[in-house]
Amino acid sequence: MPPVRLDRAFRLSIIAVTAALALGGCMRRQGPVAVQPSNTLDSMAYGGGYAPAGPVAYAATPPAGPQPEYRLDAGDKLRIVVYGQEGLTNTYAIDASGSITMPLIGSVPARGRTAAGLAAAVTARLRNGFIREPSVAVEIDSYRPFFILGEVLAPGQYPYVPNMTVESAVAIAGGFSPRARRDSVTLTHPQDGVMVRAVVPLGTPLTPGDTVLVSERWF
Repeated sequence: MPPVRLDRAFRLSIIAVTAALALGGCMRRQGPVAVQPSNTLDSMAYGGGYAPAGPVAYAATPPAGPQPEYRLDAGDKLRIVVYGQEGLTNTYAIDASGSITMPLIGSVPARGRTAAGLAAAVTARLRNGFIREPSVAVEIDSYRPFFILGEVLAPGQYPYVPNMTVESAVAIAGGFSPRARRDSVTLTHPQDGVMVRAVVPLGTPLTPGDTVLVSERWF
């Protein structure tokens, strides 16, 4: 009988040690960790990844700061509304001299003015002996064109579209030629009656009347 009790006690001790070791291993081992696959363009395009939890932000050229209010110049076309006066409401083009010509009041200088400034000038002219309390609104119907020259496939003059950049201007002109320098261009911009020229990156905003020159690369 005593040997039986010893054998039984020995087996019980082995079971207890094994259980303790197993329990200790479970306590130390970490549970499974869920890892979200990276949101690469391929995984999102082909359905292999998760949709992002929020809006996706892409790197872009930071804005240079608040843009100045647009100044009118030759080539701009304006929609001028004189409320209650159908004979005066029309689309007017700014001519080479920088003016528009309207019935009753004739030529009104527009170059260098904002749309609101031109509306005020037209209002003042109409109030001076033509209409007692004129109400005038001016909006831009189409902008003067921009120009792109040099190493692009189709250089020339193109209509300006709001929020354009140098890069989108290159795309409109058919893209770079094989010999083009592709990291920067020379931008000529009319400002306060003078032409300002600078070498700028492709993300630079474009304005009406600008000239983009794409240079040839040297290697």
